[in-house]
This record gives sequence, C-alpha cells and structure tokens, in this order.
Amino acid sequence: MSEDHLTPSVNPPVDVTSWKQARDPRDRSRAGIKARNAAPLESHAVWQVRSGRREAISLLEEQSAIRVPELIPLRYKRMSISPFTFYRGTVLIMTNDLASTPVTGIPVQCVGDAHIGNFGIFRSPSARLVFDINDFDETAIGPWEWDLKRLAVSVEICGRANKLKTKDRRAAVLQCVRTYRERMKWFSEMDYLDAWYEHLDVEETLDRFETSGSKRNPVLREAAMKALLKDNDAAAAKLCRYEGGKLRFKSNPPELVPINELTDYADPEALQARLDTLLESYRHSLYDDRRMVFDHLRYQDSARKVVGVGSVGQRAWTSVWIARDIDDPMMLQMKEATYSVLEHYCGASRYATHGERVVQGQKLIQSTADVLLGWSSFMAEDGRKRDYYVRQLWNGKGSIDIDNLNASGLSDLSRMCAWSLAHAHARTGDSIAIANYMGGTDEFDQAIASFAVSYAEQNDEDYAVFKKLVKSGDLPCAK
Repeated sequence: MSEDHLTPSVNPPVDVTSWKQARDPRDRSRAGIKARNAAPLESHAVWQVRSGRREAISLLEEQSAIRVPELIPLRYKRMSISPFTFYRGTVLIMTNDLASTPVTGIPVQCVGDAHIGNFGIFRSPSARLVFDINDFDETAIGPWEWDLKRLAVSVEICGRANKLKTKDRRAAVLQCVRTYRERMKWFSEMDYLDAWYEHLDVEETLDRFETSGSKRNPVLREAAMKALLKDNDAAAAKLCRYEGGKLRFKSNPPELVPINELTDYADPEALQARLDTLLESYRHSLYDDRRMVFDHLRYQDSARKVVGVGSVGQRAWTSVWIARDIDDPMMLQMKEATYSVLEHYCGASRYATHGERVVQGQKLIQSTADVLLGWSSFMAEDGRKRDYYVRQLWNGKGSIDIDNLNASGLSDLSRMCAWSLAHAHARTGDSIAIANYMGGTDEFDQAIASFAVSYAEQNDEDYAVFKKLVKSGDLPCAK
C-alpha cells in the first residue's frame, strides 16, 4: 500500500467493523431500530459552528504536501472561487468533523465525497444514458450517514450559491433525504439481484419528473444532450492535433501539458518508459474480454492533465490511442489514487493498492461501470511507487451545470443524487437495517436538513479563514 497515508489529525477511529448482519429480515429490521440507541434520529441535527478554525485549513496543507507542488496554487485558486468550490475541496475537513458525530455503526461501501457535483450522466454499454455517482477517489468502507450528510450539505450550499430562497433550499434538502429514505425502503423490500441491477435511466427519469408535475428542467435536459456528444471522437478533436502521421496532444499549460514539454522531468524518454510500464500493468488488471479490447488499440501520445477542484495536484495523465485508424480514437485517463479520507477514521482498505481500492469500490457502488476500468502502479520520478486507476476519459460523460440550477432544478437533481446514493448503499450494506433505522416519518429528514444549515454555516466560516490565508500569502494561490 502507498506510504502517502496521513494520520488522523483530531478524532479517534470510528468503528464500522463490529456490525454483524443478521440473516433473517426481521432480525435485521430490529437491529436497525436498535441502532437508534447509539444514534437517536434527532442527534443528526446537531452541529456547533466554530469560527477561526486555522487547524481545519492545516488539513488541506497536509494533503497538499504529497501532491505536485507546482499545481497547489491552482488547486487553491479553484477552491477560492466560492464557498461551494471550497466545499468541493474540503472532504477531509468534513470527514474529520463527522468523526465526532453520532454514527449508527452500519457500514456500507461509501462514496466518501458524495457532494452534488460528483454525480452525473454517462453512457452505459447498452448505449443508454444513465445517472449515477461519477467520482470514487475516496471510496472505502464507512458509515452510510456520512455520505448522506455530505450530499445534503452540498444541496444547501449549492442553493445558497445560486441565491435561492431559504424555503426553497430547505425543500430541496428535505426532498433529497426523503428520496434516500424512501428508496432505501424500496430497495430493502426487493429481491437482492433485482435491486442490484436497478439503474436510473436519464430520459425516463426526466420524463417522469415532468409527468408528476415538475417543471421541464432545461439544465438537466441540456446536460443529457451534451452527454450524447461527449465521446472519444469529441475528446480527440478538442485535445489533440494530427502531426507526423499520429495524434498528438495540444499544449495548454497548466491544464494540459504533453509529456515532451514537462520541463520538471529531466528525461522525457524515461517518463515515457514509466508510463509504458503503468499501462502494461493496467492491462493485466483487466478481465480477458476487456483486455482484448485494449489490445486492439495502438498508442499515440500522452499528456499531464489537471482535473477537478479537490483533485488538483494529484498526478493525472491522459493518453490517446487509435483502433481501426486515425478516425477511430480512444482516450484513457490515468489518475493517481492516494489514501481515502475515510481510512483515517474507519481503518485501512483491504486492497493491496489504492488504485484497486478505487476500481473495486466503483464496481461495487456504480450501476454500470466503464468497461475499460482498471488499476496500476509504477515508480515515479522520485523513486516512489504511486498507485493509479485507469478509465475512459469521455464515454458519454455529462456534468450538470449546477451554477445555474433554479429551485425546481436543484430539487430534481438532489432527488436523482439521493436515488443513486441509496442504490449504492443498498447494494453494499444492510438495506433493511438502514431503512428501519430511518423509519417511516420525516423525523430523520428534518434532522439532516437542520444539520445541513449548520454545517453550511461552518463551511462559510472555514472559507473565510481560507480566503484570509490566501490574501495574506500564507497559502499560495495562482493569479
């Protein structure tokens, strides 16, 4: 396992290993209700806002210490745009905070960073657009309620960023939690394989929302239309040029830098050799049928690519390949996988590498995973082994323009996210116990909605400290 593993900074580990799932549904139901003794439903509402938390920002600096130094100013720049972009980059801070709150002790394969921006659209192997979780860097075993709180708070913060009224934000968060609770009960009553195969078809879901009275949502519809156009051909056309009989990456530093322009590497040929080793190791992580697909591809070029907000500074590469000919491109992304923030508090992953942790976690919680999903490790320029996971760069991926969601759009999107999260947790945890813990009233919903307001205010306080440190120069920030 990678040695780039930070130790818990404040809170002791959370025990999610002692839960023993009963075989009989009635016993599982009773166990869920009994879990309220350790974590009463109303206890989830409690968060005491604290100001001036310089120690919280220190957690970000701990993360930055193991990332690409030259990209840290870009990371902080992206986080400094708004309280919401700050929230997207502070999953370690929130997880550290959640470790001091009551937990049920019912484990699932957590997403780890289940904010509203980490859900989206992609094309399934059957060529249908599905909606699901799309970020798995932090996935690990942990308490299911941490994922749900992360999602609920993000709905509240997104609503504030979009200047929605207080009542509309509250309504969206309540819809989110209610959907999670009701879907979990629904999954708990299904045959297990039927629940496993369920998925959220985008067109059918949007049609159903509109039939049931929701206004037609142009933001979600537009995201679906764009997803249909985001394929390997579009990625190659945007990122590459044709030169010397091959596809070569365009140069757009620091976001996209071809490997032969990375001046911090003394020997580009040595870098290429290490990437070749990475890709060969990745090949052996694939099942035979997926390996046959990969073996049909011919390598063209690679580049370093900056992705996301919180992920900035983690090493990420993209490579372009062709299959039949130059008009049949394939784009792969190789992204560094380090420790999960959940491992600080819930125990180390059982997988040999963090790349495998991410990939196996994704396969467990996503309804339809990328057919070329795999993992790898290689020796970096500093002589240290680094873990990676590999996937297609674009395979019908569509992100939602969350900056332009109105009240109806935020409510609809939060319901879709909650559905997907409940599905992930039902596949990997004790759905009967979780459903019976939450119960059939809105008491749990109201508690989480209250927590969302308090923690959004905590995020505002931490953001103010962060901005002050950026302004003073204590944190490096790109211009």
